[in-house]
Amino acid sequence: MGVTARVLAIDAGNSKTDVAIVTADGDVLATARGGGFRPPAVGLDAAMRELAAPVTQALTAAGLTSVTHVSACLANADFPVEEEQLATALRARGWADTVTVRNDTFAILRAGVTEPRGVAVVCGAGINCVGMRPDGRTARFPALGRVSGDWGGGWGLAEEAMWHACRAEDGRGAPTALARTLPAHFGLPTMYALVEALHLEHIAPSRRHELTPVLFATAADGDATARAIVARQAEEVVAMAVVALTRLDLLSEETPVLLGGGVLAARHPQLDDHIRHLLTERAPKAVPRMVTASPVLGAALLGLDRFGAGEEAQERVRRHYGV
Repeated sequence: MGVTARVLAIDAGNSKTDVAIVTADGDVLATARGGGFRPPAVGLDAAMRELAAPVTQALTAAGLTSVTHVSACLANADFPVEEEQLATALRARGWADTVTVRNDTFAILRAGVTEPRGVAVVCGAGINCVGMRPDGRTARFPALGRVSGDWGGGWGLAEEAMWHACRAEDGRGAPTALARTLPAHFGLPTMYALVEALHLEHIAPSRRHELTPVLFATAADGDATARAIVARQAEEVVAMAVVALTRLDLLSEETPVLLGGGVLAARHPQLDDHIRHLLTERAPKAVPRMVTASPVLGAALLGLDRFGAGEEAQERVRRHYGV
């Protein structure tokens, strides 16, 4: 392994990028933060230029021009072919001799476990799930939204709440308090007015995600429709976790199931309780817990796994990130 071995750890999401330079002994030499990594929106070349800024900053702070290995966990790396394309682009930068690219959900998983073994479900703007075993076996989903069989996440929950609220207001669906609480969030009197404001972009389309907390608040007040939507989100989280555990032959073993992302991290009591209840029924050996550690820690630990780093090195980098 050698004391000179160093990892460039990258966790690049849609909204921000964190990087760290970590030695094989677990010492963090430098860190940096940059903007989001969005190849589908801006093109691969532009995304790589954006990524280069925090990487260069960290390398400079560490007094280096390159490292031994790049461990990159990247948003929009949803298929193996995309991981290879991104790995090729990273290798072309000359930052390291070797490069490994994974979907960014793997960073959240590895940050929350003491060895590369377990399952993580992330429910933020969208929803995704991955699993891994120390022997290198993994489980994953395309996680491209409804087109790949997914349901929910913050954006999907807001859309579902609006669908029910619109139908309640015009008579096509059952009554629900969402028809009142959703437009009221924006100071509007009706769902008709809210739909019009979003359509004409008097309210920025990106603000739809603000309706997800309104959905949970309405559910907490006892509205049946809102509670049914929240219950379905719990079903989807558990369905993904159970499938991943089954694929990895971990269903009968005590296994951590990590929960992350903004929707789950908010710890809404109905959602949290229902997830744990369903896991107890369907995967009684699963040990659910919330991940709060920085995902770049997971990218760093995955890099250290490649070097066969011991517990002391892993604990050192964990301590740096307050874990």
